[in-house]
Amino acid sequence: EVHIAIIHSDVGSINESDVLLASASNAIVIAFRVSADPLARAMAIQEGVDIREYSIIYEVVEELRAALTGLLSPEVQTRVVGVVEVRETFSSSRAGNIAGCHVQKGKISRDSRVRVQRDGETLHEGGLASLRRFKDDVRELANGTEGGIVIAGFQDYSEGDVLESHRIEETEA
Repeated sequence: EVHIAIIHSDVGSINESDVLLASASNAIVIAFRVSADPLARAMAIQEGVDIREYSIIYEVVEELRAALTGLLSPEVQTRVVGVVEVRETFSSSRAGNIAGCHVQKGKISRDSRVRVQRDGETLHEGGLASLRRFKDDVRELANGTEGGIVIAGFQDYSEGDVLESHRIEETEA
């Protein structure tokens, strides 16, 4: 996803042309066991060019690796938190269709993302509009409990549908 482009390499101290090249390329100057002459240093401040000086090669490698790691986008993983089966459907004038469900594994929370699956195909994915146990609004339904679920933007529930409660987690690459 990310890479380092070496624009120019040379031996000797950093001069004004090195700073101008870095400025035009929107780059940094890496100096290993050398320093910038006073005119180049003043020009770097004026142009906003970063000059980094190192005396140990491992420091250069570690800092570049850290910079590249910070640029990588995090890996996104979907973790299933609960599996719920639709056992019956109800119709309500206020809420529309309601799925009467039984939690088979894990749990389903009010803030969960839910995937509706029928015969192995995903029909819809969205958040919960309502989560109830009997007549009470609840924050979650745990393993083995029953309740009523309304998924935002979805009304076509059918007996036997499987609702997967999942969470999206970002991990470092």
